[in-house]
Amino acid sequence: MSILSVNQHHQVSSGPAIWLAGDPEDLKQWMLSGIAGIVTNTVVLNEMVTKYGQLTEVIKRYLDITDKKVAVEIDGHSTQELLDVGEIFTKLSSRIILKIPMTTYALDAFAELKVRGVETFCTTVFTLPQATAVAQAGATHVLPFCDPFLAVNGDPTKLVRECYTTFKTWENRPYITAALIRSVDTAYRALRDGADGIIVFWSVFQDMMTSSLTDEWNTLFLDNWDQMHDAGLLEGIPYKHKN
Repeated sequence: MSILSVNQHHQVSSGPAIWLAGDPEDLKQWMLSGIAGIVTNTVVLNEMVTKYGQLTEVIKRYLDITDKKVAVEIDGHSTQELLDVGEIFTKLSSRIILKIPMTTYALDAFAELKVRGVETFCTTVFTLPQATAVAQAGATHVLPFCDPFLAVNGDPTKLVRECYTTFKTWENRPYITAALIRSVDTAYRALRDGADGIIVFWSVFQDMMTSSLTDEWNTLFLDNWDQMHDAGLLEGIPYKHKN
């Protein structure tokens, strides 16, 4: 088994990965919450450079708040430009993943980056032929876009299912990392339909952790814990008094 397939087997067997997006200041609190890493896109980065300055400095901010991987979305007008831009960021840290939009000239970039051992995300993937092409070219992660399909009355995770069915017998298949997920429902569907990972903004992640039933049962259990304390039956056990 190759190194790549060993790594992929490890990630799949340990469960789907959750990647977070957003302002580095907002992401700080979530870095120890079991996430796989941070993912950027050029829309967010354009906002961040307005706030924090040069793009390289923004990426350093992300790297400074975690020891996990940071996917940097880059762009360009040719294969060589993508490779030249990508090299700027891969030199910043071995934890950098290059995130590149789906284009025909990106295919050669994915092939070359695979040879160089650089982990890659292919974004803006909307069709199974696109997903298959970039996977064959060497992209490490294929990113099916989800919620934009809702705008055209489509199924947001149909492409996730198609990629899962298509790639599941490949020896060195790419990760299926569902992207542009804007709601808890779409996150649920992507995980249900076979995604190896999902990319969500921290606010969606926060919403994913809530449930009215969880709140109800947590209140019941905490009330009983408090009752044991009030009865003097938690002696020697740390307890923070109720407000």
